[in-house]
Amino acid sequence: MKENLPRIVVIGVGNLLQKDEGVGIHAIRSLQEMDLLADVKLVDGGTSPDLIAYTMAGEKMIIIDCASAGGEPGEIYRFNPEDLEAGRSRLTSAHEMGVVENLKLMEITGNKPKETVIIGVEPAEIGWGMELSETLEKKLPEVVRMVLGEIGIESSRD
Repeated sequence: MKENLPRIVVIGVGNLLQKDEGVGIHAIRSLQEMDLLADVKLVDGGTSPDLIAYTMAGEKMIIIDCASAGGEPGEIYRFNPEDLEAGRSRLTSAHEMGVVENLKLMEITGNKPKETVIIGVEPAEIGWGMELSETLEKKLPEVVRMVLGEIGIESSRD
């Protein structure tokens, strides 16, 4: 069964109805417009980080989410679940605990990927609306390039 797993799973988490809170979903939609390798699976996780535990993981899982860590709006963070568990991150996200709990569930069930990377983006605006703030709209190509780099694909797309 393991040989049928995607090598890399990219999950965008967030609420598309609350502006920058939906940055993970916007990033997944941008990635869906690209020709990616066949062994890369893109998942719109919406507001249900529980989906993570039910995603068959291969070598690497990349989670994209809105993340408040006290930086400038649009700042992009890269960290791993151990940073959250050990308190080494100032990150706070509506999905933070759900992500950590679900990764632990994956480990218990023998479905934990070899590597998990979380890409968080500091929001500029959280409020009603389906569009990203101007700040995050400008940062979205950089988020996508960062994900492509994690996948092992270089991109010149802006």
